[in-house]
Formats: sequence, structure tokens, C-alpha cells
Amino acid sequence: MTKTKKIIAGAVLAGGLCYLGTVVYVYHFDTQRSGISPAAGLTPENAKILKTLNQKGCDYCHTPSTPLPFYASLPVAKQLMDYDIRTGTKLFDLQPIRKSLLEGTAAPEADLAKIEWVMQYNAMPPTRYTALHWAGKMTQAERDDILGWVKHQRQTYYSTPGGAVKWQNEPVQILPNSLSVDGNKVALGTRLFHDPRLSGDGTVSCASCHALASGGVDSRKTSIGIRGQTGPINAPTVFNAAFNHQQFWDGRAGDLQAQAGGPPLNPKEMGSASWDEIIAKLDQDAGLKAKFLESYPQGLTASTITDAISEFEKTLLTPDSPFDLYLRGDEHAITTQQAHGYQLFKQNKCATCHTGKTLGGQSYEPLGLRKDYFNAEITDADIGRLNVTKNERDRFRQKVPTLRNVTLTAPYFHRGDVATLDEAVKQMMVYQVGETPSQQDVDDIVAFLGSLQGHYQPYVLMRN
Repeated sequence: MTKTKKIIAGAVLAGGLCYLGTVVYVYHFDTQRSGISPAAGLTPENAKILKTLNQKGCDYCHTPSTPLPFYASLPVAKQLMDYDIRTGTKLFDLQPIRKSLLEGTAAPEADLAKIEWVMQYNAMPPTRYTALHWAGKMTQAERDDILGWVKHQRQTYYSTPGGAVKWQNEPVQILPNSLSVDGNKVALGTRLFHDPRLSGDGTVSCASCHALASGGVDSRKTSIGIRGQTGPINAPTVFNAAFNHQQFWDGRAGDLQAQAGGPPLNPKEMGSASWDEIIAKLDQDAGLKAKFLESYPQGLTASTITDAISEFEKTLLTPDSPFDLYLRGDEHAITTQQAHGYQLFKQNKCATCHTGKTLGGQSYEPLGLRKDYFNAEITDADIGRLNVTKNERDRFRQKVPTLRNVTLTAPYFHRGDVATLDEAVKQMMVYQVGETPSQQDVDDIVAFLGSLQGHYQPYVLMRN
């Protein structure tokens, strides 16, 4: 053997021994982790799931505040872990799941869907991670335990009654037919939703941007407010908004009532100077004022006005879509193509974000998860959730829009810059999933999305 070959062989051997030694250290350390802090009332099932997640090192990459182990600075380990942490932090935050396990409360619905997918497809921990962390590999029994916990969570907190047994553990759930509301307040909210007096110049109402006859949107890229001003963002549908975990694209409003209070005072939308100005105009309407006093003894205030509007918006549901009927057990409610499209929808991780009763509205996701999306000038609207939290991780995250009635709500995305559903599916596959789909797969997914169009019945008509 030549001197050069001996040097190369020695270097390879040294590198191999370094790798093996690192792996042995890591294996010993990882197998000693239990990761369970004492907690009153921690159930055996939750303790078991927590222990598995911790021993597999899920928190290293998916919990930003987790202290890293001593070996994170060692050769080989450092390079691998740095990459995994950057990627893992962007993709998924484990903290809400850990909190729900420790407290025995509901885990976020979208997080359940994500965990379910990676367990079903054996995608976590990734090979890159287990190449160093041999103890990080999950057994099938451990995966089954986690999937069983996901199923229990979904059935306990998120399932809609009336579903066929075979579909009760789906990431997509049946949309309920109604929510409990106060009929008198709904009547007031109906009037106010369509009342342009809430705007500064008396030309714009809530219905101007959320037309109930056209999918709850205005079909524009971005909405037009008073004095012809163009807004910065696409108007999301008002239908089924009651099921959103928070409101607006960036989630700055915690519920429907808080959302209803935003547009009237926004200078580019309805442009009123103050609630006092709005109330002064409505106060001149003796009939409306009298009706308000019947439901709200305090009369017309910012709080009562927005409460009435939100009560009306709780009635803006679109149940009984063909897909809802399918989930209730009618196998013929959707076509073979639509059924296949649903399987592709789940297989390609669409249901990990577009989940629950409205197929969206339950989480914030970055546009450009797998490939950078923004090439043009970036606006505050593009920055999204970061505007609210000031957390750099939330840059470009938007609330996931509902896919209910999506065939009626073009154009798509927060900018409204995607004209067709076909193109929206293709872009989601490229930028969020990292795949280039066949046209047939796109057609099948679009066909499935068409099965999500439900039926809105005005509240009064439902009770005649």
C-alpha cells in the first residue's frame, strides 16, 4: 500500500471511529431521558406519550427553548443537529402538544393531524436524525400508541356527531348544521351586517366585502373600501368563520366579536372616525334603538353592536355538502374521482393544515414551507403573523384559510394573486409540499374540493 493510500485509509478509519464514538455517547445519553416533570393528574397514557417523544429527541428540533445536550457541540453531531433544528423549528412547534399532555387538555387540531401523518408515513424521526441518534428510531408499537392517542383526542374534542363509524377518525370532520344563538340578537346583527352607516361616508357595509350571495367574499384580489381605497389583503370568506380559532389572516382578533370591531374603524375599509360617530348615526334610528334595548339594556355601544354582528355571523354556516353526506355514510354522495382526490389530499399532507370542520382556520403556516415563495417586494400583509407576535418564527405565516365552498371564493391566497383553483393546488404542492404533481392528481384534488360546497340557509328561513 502506498503512503498516500495509507494516509487516506487512516483518515477514513479515524473518521469512522469518531462517528462511532459519537453515536455511542449519543445513544447512552438519549436512552436515559424520560423528560417527564412531576405533574399532578398526569395520566399513564399521557406519561407514556411524553416519554416516547422525549426519548426520541423530538423536542431538540421542535421545541425552540429546549436546552441542547452536551454532544451538540461535538464534530459530526453539531452539523447534523444544526440543520435539523433549523428545519424542525420552521416545520412544527411541539410545545402546545407537550402542554396539552401535561395538563390533560385538548391538543391543537392541526398539530394532531401533523403528528398523525408523520406516524402513518414513518416520516419522523428522519433518517438524517437517526443516523446519529440510534435511540431515536420508533418502533411500530410506539407509533401505534401515538396514533391511538391522536384518535382519542380527536374523538374527545373534535368529532362531529352523526358521522359514519369508518370516518370518525378523519382529519376532516363534518360541518355541524347550526350553532346555538340568540334569535333577537341575530336579527339585529343581520341589519347591522348590511348597514352602510357603520362606514364613515355611508357607502360600505360588512356585506360589501363579504357578499352572502357569492361565497361570503367580494371576488377581488384585495377589497375596496371607502373613497375607492384598495386594501392590502384578500377578504376571507365570512361563511363558517365561527369555527376559526382566531380571526383575520394574521389572527389579530381572538373571536368573531373582536373581528367585527376592526373594519368599521379601519381608514382603508369602512373608515369611521370612532364608535361615537357610528353610534350617533344609529341612535337616530328609533326602531333600531328600541330593538337594541330589548336585547341589550345598555343600548347601542361598540360592544353591543359587535356582539350582535358576531351572533349573526354564527349563523353563516354551509352544512350538508356532498362530502359531509359522504362522511355521514352516503357512499354515493361523491364521485369516484372526488373520493380519490380526498385520498391524494391526505397523502400529500394537505389535511395536516386544512383540517377539521372547515378544512382550515386552525393554525398558522408559512407560505413557502419547502420552497421560497416571495420574490417580489414584501409587504406588511405578507409578513403575516409576525406583525402580531413579533416572533421571527412567524414571518410569512398566515392563518390557513378554509376550503369550504372554495370553488366560489377565487381569487386565492392572502394576496388574491392566484386566479384559479387548479393553479392554487399546483402552487401549494410545489411551495408547501415540495412536489410537482401530475395534472391528473391536480384534477382529482380539485374535484374533491368541489365536493365541499355546502348550503347556506338564512336563520329566519330555517325556523319558519
